[in-house]
Amino acid sequence: MQHLYHNGISSRAQIAKALGLTPAAISKITAQLIEAGAIEESGDMEGAKNRRSIGLRLDTARFHIIGVKFARSLVQVGVFDLCGNTLALEDLPPVTNETIGDAVRLMHRRIESMLDEDSSIIAVAMAVPGPYMRDEGRTAVVSSMLGWRDVNFIEEFGHAFRVPVFIEQDARAGALAHYLFDPESHGEDELSYFLVGEGVGLGVIERERIVNGALGAATEIGHVSIDVNGRPCDCGNRGCLERYCSTPAIHEMLIDEGGPVPGAEHLSHAEAARALFALARQGVAQAVEMVRLIGRYIGFGCVNIFNTFNPRLIIIGDIVSEAGTLLLDEVKATVRSRSIREIYDSTEIRLSAMPTDATVCGTAAVAATQFLDHPSMFFELG
Repeated sequence: MQHLYHNGISSRAQIAKALGLTPAAISKITAQLIEAGAIEESGDMEGAKNRRSIGLRLDTARFHIIGVKFARSLVQVGVFDLCGNTLALEDLPPVTNETIGDAVRLMHRRIESMLDEDSSIIAVAMAVPGPYMRDEGRTAVVSSMLGWRDVNFIEEFGHAFRVPVFIEQDARAGALAHYLFDPESHGEDELSYFLVGEGVGLGVIERERIVNGALGAATEIGHVSIDVNGRPCDCGNRGCLERYCSTPAIHEMLIDEGGPVPGAEHLSHAEAARALFALARQGVAQAVEMVRLIGRYIGFGCVNIFNTFNPRLIIIGDIVSEAGTLLLDEVKATVRSRSIREIYDSTEIRLSAMPTDATVCGTAAVAATQFLDHPSMFFELG
């Protein structure tokens, strides 16, 4: 049923072909979805062999989804429609390693309240840091905030509410958001979303499918070493990319090296990074050089993405992408000097242009994908 996203209006025959179902089976399902108000007939359209067909359109505004982003100290919750439009979005109080349990309990209460307030909510979807062991329900390691490793998201949230709950690794949610919702990359079937925020992650869409791996831990580029003798990481490796360009790494660099942000030690990771980016935009020399250094590290990550997945498009998103053109120019210069020319020439690298953070918006994409592919999870289909 994702055909309805990528083309807006589809016929029953087109949907049947896309899903590999018989027209009769699709007719039965669509009749029930029309009765439920999930899709609507949109008038005549040209069908196969010039036959008259009735178009179908997904009613994306009728149903809502609660989206949650867990990102170490940052936790967000919002309400979205099936096209990823933001209806409400709020930040919960900043989380420390000692208050993770409080944050989980607060999220339970907040979701219950939102469900009571909005009867059109049909699902809850969550984006969590990787490497996320999808069968176990937990993240194997969360650098700088190891307490998140003790949270089993399936046990905590999987069956806690009156609507279905879906949980996805954060960067994969971001990749889905661009695949379904972003007009600039809509339907691009060879896409990589490079998340650079409190953590560093990667979501890869290859031939229209998300790359997961055996345990759900594939594409963990944040724990690819760029220096085998480099900084130690909580994952047990050394020189992990995450230790050089995530917001905790930037914050650490500002404090330890006496960077240009005064009082950096009293700021959060995100606040410190954004303060640095603001100074760089003002032309402060030390800030400019630090942003360029961060861009080079992200460029090293892009070279690994080039050589591993060969996508047509790499989208850099989350907090560090807010450094803007200065960062992107350095990323591209680094990749150009270190990659195979033919691959560089055929790959676009750009910053995310989505109006809402792609990870939390991507939770709506995760739920919407389930809504389209498995409607019986949401409606009684006889």
